Amino acid sequence: MADIKRATEDFANVIKNTDVYKHYFQMKEKVKAYPELKEKIDEFRWKNFELQTSCEQDELYYKMELFEREYEEFRKNPMVNDFLAAELSFCRMMQNIYSDLADRIEFE
Repeated sequence: MADIKRATEDFANVIKNTDVYKHYFQMKEKVKAYPELKEKIDEFRWKNFELQTSCEQDELYYKMELFEREYEEFRKNPMVNDFLAAELSFCRMMQNIYSDLADRIEFE
């Protein structure tokens, strides 16, 4: 188990040294400097999550369209847009890592 712990720490450091993570971390720190903006971003993220996990498939498209219109002006803020884009890139990278790991150990 100690080998796995060491390998995990090493792998976490590899991830932290990627351009994707560095950009995400920079944007996260930049947003933290503006607590009100961070609060609004967190609210946007939470509402987006709730919408995608609670709606029936047939109503999701319509509700997402309304949601996007509601936050259209908010998303025009370059800091908001840059943070959300950086977060999405990082999440996609992590999803790919999780998927690759599951494939390599034959986990279904």
